[in-house]
Amino acid sequence: MNRTARAAALGAGALLIALSLPAPPGAAAEQPRIDLRVLVVTDGGPATAAIAAELDAQGTPFTTVDLRESGRPVIDAAFLADTVDGRPRARFQAVVLPNDNPFAAGSAEPAALAAYERTYGIPQVDAYTYARPQAGLRTPEYSGSLDGARAEVTAAGKGGPFGYLTGAVPFEDNSPTVGESYGHLAQPAPGADFTPYVDTAIPGGSGRGSLVGEYRHDGRRELVVTFVYNQHQQQFKLLARGVVDWMTQGVRVGASRNHFAVHVDDVFGSDDRWDTELNCTPGDIDCPPGQGEQDGIRMTPEDAAHAAEWSERRGLPLDMAYNGGGSELYREENDGEDPLADHLVTDRTSFRWVNHTYDHPFLGCVQDVSAVPWTCAKNADGSTKYVPRTEIDDQISRNRHWGQRHQLPLDDGELVTGEHSGLRVLPQQPEDNPNLDPALRDNGVRWLGSDNSREPGQRRLGPSLTVPRYPMNVFYNAGRVEEQVDEYNWIYTRKSDGGSGLCENSPVTTCLDEPLDTTTGYEDHIVPVESAIALGHALSGNPRPHFIHQSNLAEDRIAYPVLDRVLDAYDALYTKAAPLVNLRMADIGAELRSRAAWDAALDAGRVTAYRVGDTVTVRAPAGVAATATMPTGTKQQLVVGTETFGSAYAGRSSGWVSPGLLQDRVTLTLPSAPQTGRTGGPAPKAVPPAGRAHVPPGAAKHVPPGTAGKTPEALPTSR
Repeated sequence: MNRTARAAALGAGALLIALSLPAPPGAAAEQPRIDLRVLVVTDGGPATAAIAAELDAQGTPFTTVDLRESGRPVIDAAFLADTVDGRPRARFQAVVLPNDNPFAAGSAEPAALAAYERTYGIPQVDAYTYARPQAGLRTPEYSGSLDGARAEVTAAGKGGPFGYLTGAVPFEDNSPTVGESYGHLAQPAPGADFTPYVDTAIPGGSGRGSLVGEYRHDGRRELVVTFVYNQHQQQFKLLARGVVDWMTQGVRVGASRNHFAVHVDDVFGSDDRWDTELNCTPGDIDCPPGQGEQDGIRMTPEDAAHAAEWSERRGLPLDMAYNGGGSELYREENDGEDPLADHLVTDRTSFRWVNHTYDHPFLGCVQDVSAVPWTCAKNADGSTKYVPRTEIDDQISRNRHWGQRHQLPLDDGELVTGEHSGLRVLPQQPEDNPNLDPALRDNGVRWLGSDNSREPGQRRLGPSLTVPRYPMNVFYNAGRVEEQVDEYNWIYTRKSDGGSGLCENSPVTTCLDEPLDTTTGYEDHIVPVESAIALGHALSGNPRPHFIHQSNLAEDRIAYPVLDRVLDAYDALYTKAAPLVNLRMADIGAELRSRAAWDAALDAGRVTAYRVGDTVTVRAPAGVAATATMPTGTKQQLVVGTETFGSAYAGRSSGWVSPGLLQDRVTLTLPSAPQTGRTGGPAPKAVPPAGRAHVPPGAAKHVPPGTAGKTPEALPTSR
């Protein structure tokens, strides 16, 4: 059963988590039960799909009704509400519609929804609707493209659901040839109780038109959105948190925070350099044996000092994935001296440190590199020849001991193998090295780095869970701008333009129209594209780290322009109440594990959540922590005393919560309850169907940043 079809009330034998405040005598019968579940009514458009995706990502239960399906349930009073244990129950805490009235003429469903929302104080989101008086707006002064528009959060929006934003809501314009955004701009209708939350200047006009606003009428509240979007677009990611917070009135199961962490691989080692003539990397597996001259890229003490200063200034500690053997080799070749290692060890507390194996060998199958591409060597019986357990164990333990001798602040449970080797890699090695599991057990490894472009999901390998990492298209074999651009051109240009032609044969990539200028192409094209991709990951609430290489902090220090652009863009968009969360690898792994357990419980139909006044009850399987977002000041009731629930983020308190000692439930006391229950008001007038508004191709199918169209997930190029 998928998450969108879970029943509204589920599961005995569950963990009880309750938010409770005693009701006054005689009040219980008047307090309805509001299930913490969202009803998403869709017509197949991208806007409702985007909101459903956001609910799914936050871990908030929802039920989908698809208007295109002939056998769908009828949205009537019985579908929306019933009675449980003598108490009236509203089965949904919020309703999302494709527009303000997507139902056929003569349908009784709009009246049933209106009565339900009015009776129980249920908010409604009109995901993308035409501006019209029935939605509290005048008819549009402008209908058309919003590509590249700069919208703004109004004073009411900042004081309301979008207070975590500094103000600007820039709309994407990733392609000059594809329409990506479309909207209808209008001012509130005369006499309408309508408050714009996000607006923009009306092209050709003197005023501003609403893009997101609240319409209050007939004892009901609607969030009216008059532009179309999909789940990947930046403008939606910026507003999604506020939309969900508005519809759930700040009380929900599920939570979201923006994350950004950067791993730097191969520290103390060196990385082979890209050869701009051979279009390969001498010394590595992409160059035929004997071709070219190997040339290493290695940080200097000055590079190390800059990294420490940058980390402190930007408030973003880098995670240094180190190879202690690289330093020992350098000392052997340089009269026992290694000023880089000396400097990094002195500044060790400026960074976090991750075991990356002693010498960075390939720990999967034994590689046969006599030809390009490489293959797995075979045993005499034809089976795959794997690197033995003893070698894997030695690489892990020697590097750990090296780090301990130099007092690096390590978490011994973290490991990133060289090139993520040992894990399966297609097409050459379709299975994990069977010797990796026991070596991980021998060394107590709990968190194992993996390549998100190969395996985006977390999985278990023996005692370890993987932590998928995003590779950035800042190449491991480039220390200089010219090398980076030359390799980028080789990958993403046509054969007729001197490139590899690889993107011509791949459905997930798009060729550059022409090769980038080796002097200006990095700043003008690669930095904007790669930073936009990384920022998109950060805004999605995904904690997965990104990884680059020590070579990118050396020579021209090409990583910093990308990282600075991500951080500068974020700081310009979000207030300090919603900072980027920077976790170390073990904490990222634990977060992914907790999310997986919670999502599995949701998908299995083993979570029930509801509110009665100030009391919210969440039932989940024993041992599964619940994720929730609540008003600031919410307290957890323990057997003796209380403690604060969660931690502050974006104007709310959120976090994972489990029962206290000797408890089978968690009781949280809200500082105050949102107004719910019977609100009365006149019956709504008949409203004509809204019809389907225009959806441009770029909203129906997302256009990636930049004309290159290539994302790191599609084609890994980092070592």
